[in-house]
Amino acid sequence: MPDPGAVGPSSTSGPPVGAPQRLRGGVLGMADIAAATMANVGPAMSFFFGFAFLATTAGVASPLTIVAAGVAVALLGNTLAEFSRAHPSAGSFTTFVGRTFGPVSAVTTALLAGLGYIIAMASVIAISGGFVQITLDHYTGVDLPWIIWTLLLTGLSVVLMLRGIVVSTKWAGYFFGVEMLVLVVVSVATIVEHRGDLSATPFLPSHLTHGLKGLAAGFPLAVYLFIGWENSAALAEETENPRRNVGRAVFSSIAIMTVSYILFSYATVTGFGYDVERLGASRIPFIDVAHHTLGALALLAYVGGLTSTLGVLIAGINSQARLVFNAGREGLLPSFFGYVHPTRRTPNNAIVTFAATALLIIGGWGLGHLLGSDDGSMNPVVFFTESSSLGTILILLVYLASNIALPLYYRRYRPQEFRTVRHLVLPAIGTLAILVPLYYLAKPGQPAPYNWFPYAALATLVAAVGYATLLVRRDPGLAERVGSVVADAE
Repeated sequence: MPDPGAVGPSSTSGPPVGAPQRLRGGVLGMADIAAATMANVGPAMSFFFGFAFLATTAGVASPLTIVAAGVAVALLGNTLAEFSRAHPSAGSFTTFVGRTFGPVSAVTTALLAGLGYIIAMASVIAISGGFVQITLDHYTGVDLPWIIWTLLLTGLSVVLMLRGIVVSTKWAGYFFGVEMLVLVVVSVATIVEHRGDLSATPFLPSHLTHGLKGLAAGFPLAVYLFIGWENSAALAEETENPRRNVGRAVFSSIAIMTVSYILFSYATVTGFGYDVERLGASRIPFIDVAHHTLGALALLAYVGGLTSTLGVLIAGINSQARLVFNAGREGLLPSFFGYVHPTRRTPNNAIVTFAATALLIIGGWGLGHLLGSDDGSMNPVVFFTESSSLGTILILLVYLASNIALPLYYRRYRPQEFRTVRHLVLPAIGTLAILVPLYYLAKPGQPAPYNWFPYAALATLVAAVGYATLLVRRDPGLAERVGSVVADAE
């Protein structure tokens, strides 16, 4: 049964009357979307605020959890690349799941992915201002509230995104280049300084806390370091030759990030003399290593962190808002989200709504602190961990559905192209890999607020399915519109 046809390739001019809104096609190359993907991962930001908890959980051999996470994400990358080769779309996971299981699953995926990414991005938006506050307080003693910087940086990033995908992607790539240069310089300098104490201890399974149990417990934290690896798929409509370039961008980005995280984690563990307790007690271990290794030049590490948060803001919202835009364009969400600027061809409504909703989540979380039993303040570093954990649960559900969908899609629509290893074995292993972090994020007995996150995710899933069912009954034509707009002509 052939995959139903789609509308033709996008145009740089406005769409004809009655045609769906189109983004500007073919303006990004493979290097552009790969850079945007890695900027979305935000290695400096993710590593700065995630590694202490990871090392505390997994132990001295925490770099092994990063190796395991890199392999797992590569398995997920295979699913994304194969779907993008067959049906490239700005809808990404929504399109892939919807084409396989039908319109109810498409609407459900659109809601889960949209909300999950917004909640996760709220953590990035908060930490952008938080890191500016930390930096200024450290070097100048100025201690302005972090929310001021958050609003300023978010506003500037949104303005840049509204100017067009090319200029905003270029800036995200520049920011990524700065952070990577800083991370590599500090890591290499640390390893050179401790060259007399270097050992293979961080790569020995015997040094994992509680063995394989420690590896499994640290695994979801390591996977979170890679969130954003899927960025390029949502840029397919604006990418030159997306059937080829999206897959290349996915795998090259995952490979570079895996090797980089192994380097950064080894340097950090080495810089702390393999003392996990001291490392875990540090607010930002990599910054402390930079201070010890570079002295006054540790300012470079702060610069890397600042550029990282800006890169994630731009690349993340750019990509993830396009999922919301495509859902609006195809009728899965209100048509308001499916609008594009007539000249720049940017999904303005989706971008602004995405950022504004994330800010509202930050405000609601802060209000909860004011009304709660704590001291009334909201620490952006703590919020980063909390918000990203809740968002990750919803995103992992989307990953899970996509892995289950891949073999069914190819067997149904492209049986002549079906390959057992690529389309069945690898997604099956990827499904198992997703279940591990899902279990540890949802298992009972966790401290507040993590203990209610699984219930919130379950309630969101049930509500999404209910809404999707009602919408499809009211609009039977939705089944034909799911995935109807692809990045190039079928």
